Amino acid sequence: MYAKLHAVARQVGGIIVGKDVQIRQALTCLLAGGHLLVEDVPGVGKTTLSHALAISLGLRFNRVQFTSDLLPADVSGISIYEREKNGFVFHPGPIFTQVLLADEINRATPKTQSGLLEAMEERQVTADGVTRALPEPFFVIATQNPGHQIGTFPLPESQLDRFLMCLSLGYPDPASERALLMGEDRRALLKSLPAAMTPAELAAAQRGLRQIHTAPALIDYVHALVQASRQNGSFAEGLSPRAALALVQAARAWAALEGRDHVIPEDVQAVLVPVCAHRLRPLKSAHGVALASRDLVLRLQQSVPL
Repeated sequence: MYAKLHAVARQVGGIIVGKDVQIRQALTCLLAGGHLLVEDVPGVGKTTLSHALAISLGLRFNRVQFTSDLLPADVSGISIYEREKNGFVFHPGPIFTQVLLADEINRATPKTQSGLLEAMEERQVTADGVTRALPEPFFVIATQNPGHQIGTFPLPESQLDRFLMCLSLGYPDPASERALLMGEDRRALLKSLPAAMTPAELAAAQRGLRQIHTAPALIDYVHALVQASRQNGSFAEGLSPRAALALVQAARAWAALEGRDHVIPEDVQAVLVPVCAHRLRPLKSAHGVALASRDLVLRLQQSVPL
């Protein structure tokens, strides 16, 4: 079953060249049943990565371009009066899909951003007093531009905590960028991608994570990392219990993709930064220099012995 996920990774790697680690992290997030946040400058392939993953996993895909005038009903759906039926009829929005690409999510207002909270946490949408379940599986892959760019609204901590992992693609290395320039248009390649996996196979792979053994000593290591984030004084707030659960689940998914039936500390360390960095807001150091969350998480890892 997990061999098919490797086939998905290879197929997506043919579209997003030179980003094997980030593709592996994205697959880990989806295998763990979480939502993915991709943060980077425009034009590095965030949207293409999301689309390629959805096609390769055989999932229904909808894309919503988030803008400052987008309303929550534009995403969740709206009830419209129909004279023939003498009443209001609910018209589902684009969120009723299996993969929702929330493109440039931080260009929408906080009101629209908060409209995704229920869907991301409970896999359901409540509109006009009626709760409707979302399809299974359901993933949100959101992209956001750096916060210093014009017209962005920072995601609140409550929204960031809903994303299991956050990753950054970055600029390609020179060899990969040259291959990109000489090759076909990536959007044209997307049209010819086959589905390397079915939704049923993905669901079976997700259920299989329950069989990945997590030893008590490994849980102690995760707990020590979480406690250290709350006590070392580098962050405004420490990791939440939801973050601790996310770290364990992501480590199980990483171990499964590595072909193991048990989690080792290296699995936790492999997913520590993408799971935790976006959840931790750094405080300024004693010298007044604000260190990046990623660097502080790596320091946190080094401070906690195995």
